[in-house]
Amino acid sequence: MQTGEPLWRHFAMAGLIAALLSPLAFFQPFALIEARVFDILSTIAPPRPPAYGVEVVAIDEPSFSEIGQRWPWPRDLHAQLVERLRAAGAKAIGFDIIFAEPSTEEADKRLAAALGPDVVLAADDVTTKLDHGVQTTRVNPIDPFLDAGAVPGVASVDPDGDVYLRRMPAQPDSFAAEILRLAGKPVRPVPEGALIQYFGPARTYPTVSYYQALDPEEFLQPGRFKDKIVLVGLSLKAATSANAGTPDAFPTAYTLTTGSLTAGVEVQATIVDNLLHNLFVVPVSRLAVLALIVGAACLAATMSIYGVSWRTGFAALFVVIFFIAGSWLVLRMERVWLPPVLPVATALAVFGTRFGLDYARERQMRQAVSEAFSRYISPDLVAQLAHDPNALRLGGERRNLSILFCDVRGFTSLSEKLKDEPERLTSLINRLLDPLSEAVLAEGGTIDKYMGDCVMAFWNAPLPSPHHPRRAVRAATRMMEAVAVLNAELRREEGEDAPVFAIGVGINTGDCVVGNVGSRWRYDYSVLGDTVNLASRLESLSKEYKVSLILGPATAEAVREDYVLIELDRIAVRGRATESAIYTVVAPASHNQDPAVAELTRLHSQILACMRDGRRDEALSLAVRCQSLHPSLAGYYGKLMRKIEQMQG
Repeated sequence: MQTGEPLWRHFAMAGLIAALLSPLAFFQPFALIEARVFDILSTIAPPRPPAYGVEVVAIDEPSFSEIGQRWPWPRDLHAQLVERLRAAGAKAIGFDIIFAEPSTEEADKRLAAALGPDVVLAADDVTTKLDHGVQTTRVNPIDPFLDAGAVPGVASVDPDGDVYLRRMPAQPDSFAAEILRLAGKPVRPVPEGALIQYFGPARTYPTVSYYQALDPEEFLQPGRFKDKIVLVGLSLKAATSANAGTPDAFPTAYTLTTGSLTAGVEVQATIVDNLLHNLFVVPVSRLAVLALIVGAACLAATMSIYGVSWRTGFAALFVVIFFIAGSWLVLRMERVWLPPVLPVATALAVFGTRFGLDYARERQMRQAVSEAFSRYISPDLVAQLAHDPNALRLGGERRNLSILFCDVRGFTSLSEKLKDEPERLTSLINRLLDPLSEAVLAEGGTIDKYMGDCVMAFWNAPLPSPHHPRRAVRAATRMMEAVAVLNAELRREEGEDAPVFAIGVGINTGDCVVGNVGSRWRYDYSVLGDTVNLASRLESLSKEYKVSLILGPATAEAVREDYVLIELDRIAVRGRATESAIYTVVAPASHNQDPAVAELTRLHSQILACMRDGRRDEALSLAVRCQSLHPSLAGYYGKLMRKIEQMQG
């Protein structure tokens, strides 16, 4: 796993999140959030009945204007409406008006005479909280109306905590159920907690004004009420916001988008069609919601198993869309409500926790990298590693590296001289190692280790360095310049008795194994391989050849365009059948046109050719001339002349 933790721990984290969020499934305020999501999804391409089974007669503002009376209207007017609707062919008539109190005797008799077994009158269940429990009282229409054959139907509704009306009536003798029975339609029992499927905002149902229904021949087309269920009720527009106290009007699923309320009579019409066409929605059990939460946690955990990246963002988006779209499809096709809120919240919590853990781990890794490498590589490289710890591979890998060994000449004799002054010896060596280390870091190198008076460094790890041979050689020239500066400082401080430092540097380039090397108790980020061994050998040979810097063949080839080089000798190298040339730096390439440098490189090439051809005297003469051209190489040419003298002429 790229997250760097056991698989079981990753899924345990997801399980813990699911366990922490599961109680929200039983938290009533959270259910209101799910209800709002239901409102939104249920209004997207909702199913509709083949034909609306109800005509609404609205007691609305135009009717008040035409009739010219204040509410409540005289009941003989309602009697007249019943007679007109019955004459127009209405199959069943329902009044979403509670006639619980008598009015005038004459008006009540007139309405009772008009009522019959084809009329449903609204009843109400009044709930009262008492000290010892809840008391429900049924409020029915007055007895004369029931004696006339009218059927009571409970028109009570149960809004949710946000006063939105979503629940189907649970009573078997609900207003809608009774009107369907009178119309000869089968009524299916409603499961507990079933939700109303709304088909549109207010005035979606076919609606006529009350005054128009009183005179259908004048205002309506023929047959408007023929074989129809007709519901009569208030439908006022005096207030259209969810916060206003409009009589018998309720916020519904469409209130979120339209801001308007739906009249109670139209809600009853909607319930009628929900029952008639089985369009109501059944919520899943809380146990199923818990299963969805666990499933969402596992899905998110699986998708973030390899850590958080930009792909994880798309995975999170997919999970959100999957649950929301899936919830809508099940709602639309199966009439089942799978609330997606908690599953989506759980999935996002898993993704978020994974992100948080990865972020914390990355911060920790950056800090560890900074602490581990700040003393060994340049600050710029430390910053790069801290920015992108994944660029660091500590487990061991094969890379092409440039290896540098730098040793202090004469350190053993200096140690003998200062054996009674260990503090001074330590101070001197630290003053030397400080600029030597600074030279490495300035060129982006990594300090592998200090071995007494020796410094080992390498380039192209832990971060890539495209021109690492060039940077290694530049570091070596910086080292030699730093030693010269230190010698001058010591001479100023201590006079002629000041110690004089000199260094020998060997650089080789080739493939190495780089990574954490050591035991489980202690390990270092280091390099291994024949390339390292040869670099160490070149540093040792610098003393023998009396030069400050020796380059291996691969390093020399890589920097040939940057420096003037001369071949010192050919040596046997492990793993190669033929001897390999070793080189030293004469000057930067910018000095190529210097006559002395040009003469030196020309004469040195002739020396090597003469030596290979066995022309001892000519080679010796050329070596003497070279020795005078470049005094810093005098020691080398002296050694070379002794070698030439030993040749057989």
